[in-house]
Amino acid sequence: MKALKENSSEVVQPFLMGCGTKEPKITQLCLAAIQRLMSHEVVSEAAAGNIINMLWQLMENSLEELKLLQTVLVLLTTNTVVHDEALSKAIVLCFRLHFTKDNITNNTAAATVRQVVTVVFERVVAEDERYKDTVDQPVAVQGNSNRRSVSTLKPCAKDAYMLFQDLCQLVNADAPYWLVGMTEMTRTFGLELLESVLNDFPQVFLQHQEFSFLLKERVCPLVIKLFSPNIKFRQGSSTSSSPAPVEKPYFPICMRLLRVVSVLIKQFYSLLVTECEIFLSLLVKFLDADKPQWLRAVAVESIHRLCVQPQLLRSFCQSYDMKQHSTKVFRDIVNALGSFIQSLFLVPSTGNTSVMPNQTGGNASGNTGSAQTNPGVLGMGGGATVLPAFEYRGTWIPILNVTVQGSAKATYLEMLDKVEPPTIPEGYAMSVAFHCLLDLVRGITTMIEGELGEAETVSQSTTETTSLPAQSSEQQDLQSVSDQTEKELVSRAVWEEMVNACWCGLLAALSLLLDASTDEAATENILKAELTMAALCGRLGLVTSRDAFITAICKGSLPPHYALTVLNNTTAALSSKSYSIQGQNVQMISPSSESHQQVVAVGQPLALQPQGTVMLTSKNIQCMRTLLNLAHCHGAVLGTSWQLVLATLQHLVWILGLKPGVGGALKPGRAVEGPSTVLTTAVMTDLPVISNILSRLFESSQYLDDVSLHHLINALCSLSLEAMDMAYGNNKEPSLFAVAKLLETGLVNMHRIEILWRPLTGHLLEVCQHPNSRMREWGAEALTSLIKAGLTFSHDPPLSQNQRLQLLLLNPLKELSNISHPDIRIKQLECVLQILQSQGDSLGPGWPLVLGVMGAIRSDQGESLIRTAFQCLQLVVTDFLPTMPCTCLQIVVEVAGSFGLHNQELNISLTSIGLLWNISDYFFQRGEIIEKELNKEEAVLQKQAEEKGVMLNRPFHPAPPFDCLWLCLYAKLGELCVDPRPAVRKSAGQTLFSTIGAHGTLLQHSTWHTVIWKVLFHLLDRVRESSTTADKEKIESGGGNILIHHSRDTAEKQWAETWVLTLAGVARIFNTRRYLLQPLGDFSQAWDVLLDHIQSAALSKNNEVSLAALKSFQEILQIVSPVRDSEKPDTPPAINVSVPVVVGTTTATSLGRSFMRTDSIGERIGRYNGSEPPVITDEIEDLNLWWAAWNSWYRIGSESTRPPITCDKLTFIPSQPFLTALIQIFPALYQHIKTGFSMDDLQKLGVILHGAVSVPISSDASPFILPSYTEAVLTSLQEAVLTALDVLQKAICVGSESMQIMYPAIFDQLLAFVEFSCKPPQYGQLETKHIANAKYNQIQLFAPAEWVALNYVPFAERSLEVVVDLYQKTACHKAVVTEKVLQNIIKTLRIPLSLKYSCPSESTWKLAVSSLLKVLSIGLPVARQHASSGKFDSMWPELANTFEDFLFTKSTPPDNLSIQEFQKNESIDVEVVQLISTEILPYANFIPKEFVGQIMTMLNKGSIHSQSSSFTEAEIDIRMREEFSKVCFETLLQFSFSNKVTTPQEGYISRMALSVLLKRSQDVLHRYIEDERLSGKCPLPRQQVTEIIFVLKAVSTLIDSLKKTQPENVDANTWAQVIALYPTLVECITCSSSEVCSALKEALVPFKDFMHPPASKVQNGES
Repeated sequence: MKALKENSSEVVQPFLMGCGTKEPKITQLCLAAIQRLMSHEVVSEAAAGNIINMLWQLMENSLEELKLLQTVLVLLTTNTVVHDEALSKAIVLCFRLHFTKDNITNNTAAATVRQVVTVVFERVVAEDERYKDTVDQPVAVQGNSNRRSVSTLKPCAKDAYMLFQDLCQLVNADAPYWLVGMTEMTRTFGLELLESVLNDFPQVFLQHQEFSFLLKERVCPLVIKLFSPNIKFRQGSSTSSSPAPVEKPYFPICMRLLRVVSVLIKQFYSLLVTECEIFLSLLVKFLDADKPQWLRAVAVESIHRLCVQPQLLRSFCQSYDMKQHSTKVFRDIVNALGSFIQSLFLVPSTGNTSVMPNQTGGNASGNTGSAQTNPGVLGMGGGATVLPAFEYRGTWIPILNVTVQGSAKATYLEMLDKVEPPTIPEGYAMSVAFHCLLDLVRGITTMIEGELGEAETVSQSTTETTSLPAQSSEQQDLQSVSDQTEKELVSRAVWEEMVNACWCGLLAALSLLLDASTDEAATENILKAELTMAALCGRLGLVTSRDAFITAICKGSLPPHYALTVLNNTTAALSSKSYSIQGQNVQMISPSSESHQQVVAVGQPLALQPQGTVMLTSKNIQCMRTLLNLAHCHGAVLGTSWQLVLATLQHLVWILGLKPGVGGALKPGRAVEGPSTVLTTAVMTDLPVISNILSRLFESSQYLDDVSLHHLINALCSLSLEAMDMAYGNNKEPSLFAVAKLLETGLVNMHRIEILWRPLTGHLLEVCQHPNSRMREWGAEALTSLIKAGLTFSHDPPLSQNQRLQLLLLNPLKELSNISHPDIRIKQLECVLQILQSQGDSLGPGWPLVLGVMGAIRSDQGESLIRTAFQCLQLVVTDFLPTMPCTCLQIVVEVAGSFGLHNQELNISLTSIGLLWNISDYFFQRGEIIEKELNKEEAVLQKQAEEKGVMLNRPFHPAPPFDCLWLCLYAKLGELCVDPRPAVRKSAGQTLFSTIGAHGTLLQHSTWHTVIWKVLFHLLDRVRESSTTADKEKIESGGGNILIHHSRDTAEKQWAETWVLTLAGVARIFNTRRYLLQPLGDFSQAWDVLLDHIQSAALSKNNEVSLAALKSFQEILQIVSPVRDSEKPDTPPAINVSVPVVVGTTTATSLGRSFMRTDSIGERIGRYNGSEPPVITDEIEDLNLWWAAWNSWYRIGSESTRPPITCDKLTFIPSQPFLTALIQIFPALYQHIKTGFSMDDLQKLGVILHGAVSVPISSDASPFILPSYTEAVLTSLQEAVLTALDVLQKAICVGSESMQIMYPAIFDQLLAFVEFSCKPPQYGQLETKHIANAKYNQIQLFAPAEWVALNYVPFAERSLEVVVDLYQKTACHKAVVTEKVLQNIIKTLRIPLSLKYSCPSESTWKLAVSSLLKVLSIGLPVARQHASSGKFDSMWPELANTFEDFLFTKSTPPDNLSIQEFQKNESIDVEVVQLISTEILPYANFIPKEFVGQIMTMLNKGSIHSQSSSFTEAEIDIRMREEFSKVCFETLLQFSFSNKVTTPQEGYISRMALSVLLKRSQDVLHRYIEDERLSGKCPLPRQQVTEIIFVLKAVSTLIDSLKKTQPENVDANTWAQVIALYPTLVECITCSSSEVCSALKEALVPFKDFMHPPASKVQNGES
């Protein structure tokens, strides 16, 4: 083969000759043969030259043109033997064939030329490959060197160089240097060849300086020159205006030029920086509206090719935009696209008026668009599909599917066969421009984000290494870090510049497109572009641009012209800043309102005064979803623009009517007011999704870094502030979006709650104070949910080890207490309740806060609030006392106490008192533990106080802390004991005394001092003060059906009960705990204070209080020792009046009954009694205490029994039970003071006893106290008085001589009482009714204010009996004799005796008589015995008067007195006369004469009583006491005619009396006869008959007496008078009255003794 090649010239020769024959057949054969040789590469260089020459001849003869081309191709492609001239000749041959008349040849030749050109350049590549190892120094190329001097190039390169140079020459229409023999050439073909070489072999140009030189020197100027017609041409400008006719742009050339430029920029940008700047500027210019449509279209296509190469764009930015005096090329490109798109909408396409192929089938010219014929909503009704399109202000531009994303597939740049400019379909340019924008955004963002990501990972790894402690590597690490940062800074600057350059234009164009888009996919793409730009700007920290893009999306989400201040402000700021850019004025076109979007929702705008409704289109919803997407994926870079995003979302949520639900998630809900939100089904299905995304958006906030999170929170807070402002002053539904989302954000960020807690809760607290109730409610809901979530969240470290965090979480709960709205407080308390239920065991140091919240409720805050707070407290007391720190127990006590003082709800107050009892129980049971803990705590506090040098400030300080706890409890209960409500006071009082009683033993001994003085006496003072100042107004019955008992119907009466309870309680403590109290230093002072209280209570003008005071008095004197048996419930002791031994018993006011409490307190007391130490009942040794008690008793007695000075209806008069109790105290008290009891004291006592008995009773109590008049019963008071005297008398009896002088005083006292039987005592000026006069047992109940004197008769009679008894014992006693006791007794008895029938009670005088008889039977002998001493002198006249007054009483017997009764009474009179006849008359010698004389006169009077001649009216009715007269008469006669008459005077008196009697009898008889005669048949008056009968009886008695007497004692004159009666008697025989007759018979019978035979007259005369 080698040999063959060497000799190839000879071998080829015959074939060449064959070709030379020009015979077609031969020529064909020869050419085929030559091709065979060539294909076997056996042609030498010389042979090849010959072949080419032969081919040239054939070409000139136009023979076998296609074969020729084939041969040339084979020759050149199979080997590299052809160079230089031969090569150029071959190439020219092909060119020449291209321009033949034959179309096929032309085309084939064109293809061959292209292939040959390629082959030439491929050789260069191959050559470079061969020589790539031997690097030779390139020689610098001289700028002005001859174009042919390519000596430095290797052969293949040289050929290529020459070829390329000539192509440039040809296109420029100059003669070629190397391709000799060219006849003609077209520019279009030349440009195509240039483009293909540049496109296919860039490395040749880049590696060889010669080629680069060609590019710079030849290609670029050429291109610029060729562009000139396009630049100068203005569409529609008339040629006449310009002096030279402007060459019209020619589509084929223009289009090819643009392709060349694309290649140049793409491949050789680095070589041709300046040239590219020019090209790019030109490209931008071609987009102008005045250029032909086709030119604009191909320009857009070219720009699109650039836009898909982000690295190239980056280079532009670095080379131009970032250089100081350079054109801002990148910015211009973007802006040009923007204005291009804008111009398409604004300028109707006039360039092409030919009819376009309209895809919708209608014929619509480009001017009108198809908005009218084909509105965008076609697809809704008919079946026609909606064409994707942009529509803006009536311009309708369809969107054509021009390219695949990311690749610039041009349509018109590829139309190499067209000579005439093609018609551009409507929307094509728009669609390409649209894709340019999208690809530009996508490219830039992908590139920058990728690089950013790399940079971040690198920096992370370097920071990690830096943080390692290794010393040695530190230096180099730092070094690398600094390099790194430098590099990063550079690239960051480029990124920022790129974004800054393009964002305005992009935003302008995208916003416009977004507004015009009617296609969902297009809208989606636009939104995606805006979103990625916003995110990128955010990552680069370019706030303005980020906000601008976000604003655009936000605006898209809201209805057109929606008034949202945030957005309007932002856009205003933007438009003023940067929207005129280097003469390229990009306008922000405001959204068009006449959108043809499908409306999917109608709702209300969120504004102060919503004007009508707004509509949301599906595009709005799409934008909203993009916005959500942005916030969700790029939340970390949003920073301050959270504000925009959230504000927009808030408005959308509002318009769509989403309302917050549990946890802050938004759920579709109905709008509250105005025309309800209307949602189409399309959007209804979307709503849950949107709501879900919204929630997810805030959930994802947990992945944000702290700074971004703060941005988010701040944005939500300021949104919320706006919503709050809007909600002021109206109660319309507010927007709760922000609050709900704050809640959601807080909930998902619990793991780092500390960093956001303060701003979050601080804001929510403000919301809670808002006047709009919905707003408040949600603020509280959010806040409480957060607190609960915060406490339940498992923090790391757990809350129990992180007390600071726990307090931080609980603090807002406490802050809520400063808000006065009740609904907020309810929420707060419900929260507390839930916290207690779930977290109660682990609150620890949070307890004071939680308790503080409960305690902060004030009375005026409504019942439900108080009730809820109280529920919390109950829960605490029942479940959590053991788990809380002991130092909080005091707070619990305070809080419970404060609930007791709340006056809203009585039950709560009462229950809280129950809680205090439970708390005290708890203290009691866990006393030791609590004490230990408190002491530990105390030591710590003490130390701190000492370090600071201050005193430990704690209530009740010196007492130990555990005692202080008790004292606080007591003090609280003490406060409750003076609450305005009686029930509370009662309950608190009982609890206080029960606790002190049950648990007091736990206190230190010294603490009792505080209990007594600070708690008990303080309480007594307050109660006393309140009671004395309480209102006396009647309280109307309470609300509802509660009836108030009359004993409690004034405040004063209700306070009385409290006073009773308190006093009783204190007294009981004094009694049961005396063994503890007495050793205290100031017991006697305390005793005095207590007595003072008892005294003031006893003297209070209230029966209940005063009585109770006395019972307490009895108790402290230990008249009753407390019950010790702990099994039995405490029962009152058996004393006449019950003493409230136990605080638990409540004593009924005036009845001596006590009712046991059956509630738990009673039982508890029972339980605890067992644990009390035994009560020491030793008497109080200290006499002083007893005398203090006596003085108090005396003061009480004298004050209470002293009669009032004035008398009116309101006069207070002590009650009987009170007085009884008072007097009952004395005997016991006396036992202790009897040794020093003096006469003075006895006087004092007497005054009190007398006073007490004199007190009347109120008429409404009388039926209970007064006995009925048939029974003679003493009232208990009267018994007590007598008992007191009895005690005294017995004491005197056994006492010393000195004591016995008190007897007379006692008699005086008793006698004073005896007088009451007839003279009831007066009580001051008080008018009383003497009920005793209401005879026959008719009790009347008098008007309530009246007073009734007691029936003193039984009392006086009893006293009389006592007197008689006592006198019988003491008659001979010296003091009794000396003090004239007998005389006093008689003097006293004289009163009832003289009254006799006028006595209030009949029994009185009868008793008086019998007493008198008894006393006299004892006293008279004593009196006779002491006759000489004269001690009894004054007694005798008293006695005589007494007899006189009784026997001849001035009172008349009652009319209804029966005969039997009368006879009984007469027999009493007879007894008295008998006493005189047996005890007095026989001893006349020892008795004063005057007395005897008086007695005689009296007997005389008795015997002749009825015979007074002057009948007075009064006497008419007196019955004749015949028996009495008879006895008197007999006694008188007996005495008259007895031998013992000492003096004639006495005898004379009786004789005188006789004669008078007889004379009167004579007169009576005479008158009777007279009257009888006159009266005829009429009977005489009864009195007269009675009188005559009496006279007749007297006569017979007289005669009997005369007979019995010794004759010498009878005066003869008397006989004469008796006998003289006889005739008169006889005359009476005629009387008609049978009674008179029988009496007459008796009178006449004795006369038989005078029937003697007549004696001598002398005798009669003598006598």
